[in-house]
Amino acid sequence: MLAATPFLRLCAKRRLRRLGEASASAMQEAQLMELLRRAAPTRFGRDHGFAGIRSVADFQQRVPLRSYEDFWTEYWQPGFPRLDNCTWPGTVPYFARTSGTTTGKTKYIPFTREMLRANIRAAWDVLYFHLLNRPGSRALGGKTLMLGGSTDLQQEAPGIYSGDLSGIVANEIPRWARPYAFPPRELALVADWEEKIDRVARLSLSQDIRAISGTPNWLLSFFDKLAELRPEAGQRIVNWYPGLELLLHGGIDFRPYAKRFSELLEGSRAELREVYPASEAFIAIADRGPGEGLRLIVDNAVFFEFVPTGELGSAAPTRHWLGTVEPGVDYAVVLSTCAGAWGYILGDTVRFVDLDPPRVLVTGRTSFVLSAFGEHLIQEEIEQAVAGAAGAVGASVVDYCVAPVFPGAGEARGGHHYVVEFAGEPPAAARIAAFGDTLDDLLCGFNADYREHRAGDYGLRPPKIEAIAPGMFAAWMKSRGKLGGQHKVPRIINDPALFADLLAFLSRAGARRDRPAGPRADA
Repeated sequence: MLAATPFLRLCAKRRLRRLGEASASAMQEAQLMELLRRAAPTRFGRDHGFAGIRSVADFQQRVPLRSYEDFWTEYWQPGFPRLDNCTWPGTVPYFARTSGTTTGKTKYIPFTREMLRANIRAAWDVLYFHLLNRPGSRALGGKTLMLGGSTDLQQEAPGIYSGDLSGIVANEIPRWARPYAFPPRELALVADWEEKIDRVARLSLSQDIRAISGTPNWLLSFFDKLAELRPEAGQRIVNWYPGLELLLHGGIDFRPYAKRFSELLEGSRAELREVYPASEAFIAIADRGPGEGLRLIVDNAVFFEFVPTGELGSAAPTRHWLGTVEPGVDYAVVLSTCAGAWGYILGDTVRFVDLDPPRVLVTGRTSFVLSAFGEHLIQEEIEQAVAGAAGAVGASVVDYCVAPVFPGAGEARGGHHYVVEFAGEPPAAARIAAFGDTLDDLLCGFNADYREHRAGDYGLRPPKIEAIAPGMFAAWMKSRGKLGGQHKVPRIINDPALFADLLAFLSRAGARRDRPAGPRADA
């Protein structure tokens, strides 16, 4: 295999020079003007007078903010699956299929060939930043293991396909790049996650793996499989892949996993690098160390806007861009892209830590979700599942909350811990177990991402159900000075300290009875 790294090192230096030739705000304004020029003849461009827009202010005045649901209803759904000159010129060949974090319903995100090229350019930037930080690296001296979902695509119409974003990108890997990609296509197509992990892990141990990419929770599952296959090698990545140079992660908050990865990487020369991709666009890449912010990709056919999170629901929210943002403020991310999204509210929130060049920290979501592991459950889905499970066992729920529980040392899977107050005394253990099983089944039916994580008990443990004595939630709220008025028991608790406070209070009160997370009763 040709070692391409020396040539890439030269490209990396040239790329860095280009990024220094103009300010980020000037690059962004140029990107917007080019996007508007390209899309002016489309239906959306005509509706919003793109031909007459001459500045960022003109654009913000003519194009209102829209959510995915707004675009789907007004522009994309009527012609789906064939979108011709709708919000972007030409016919959209792909749709990235994902469960929405604001509605829970499956989203079909237009993915154009221009967006494909933008994603490829972003992938090059990942390598460039790595090489600039590690001049001696030979990351492309071997293969890159991409731990994604199934690459199998569904044909929606002749020449138009939908599927996981990783599947779309894998389907378009150029011929010259295929020798560097792993796993081979026949394994990438496997839909069963447990089978795929097993087969990919076994084959990978005979390969020269130089880079790995994936979400932290899936990577831990994969590494546990490697440890099972090579118990004599110990829990160290260097013993499985001695040539590993780069470990890419993104998609979910890395902080709960940092300690475990540090242990796994002990003795390895591999570098951790965070990326910020979305189905709508590739947004940012870590160009420095962990926790120092992700550098926005400002010249890649995407225009960024930022709305203060407190103003997002207002009638006329302030729309900042790189020319007006300030550090230390939480903003909702808004995109206009070469896939035909315009003033599109992404759903993520960020905070700037640098402006020149612009670097951000991802701070959360604009919606109230449970997504510590990429499962994207929204409160409405959880509410419906709790009510349905209670009805199935003939019980009534007074109050409840749920929190993520992250894996400890030696564990690959996290899970969800529900604390439930039923009307009357807590049900017997068998009914609590039935409640948990029904809740799990309903959530699998509501949400494709949750179902994928729960498949075969492989990526996410069964939910733990803890039934508490009557009045305990009220007593806890009272102990915190938050009883009555507008105070409510938080349904989704993403703050570990707050959830620990609840559990400690319940333990002191002797009010706990639970069904632990483990194999299902009917397994």
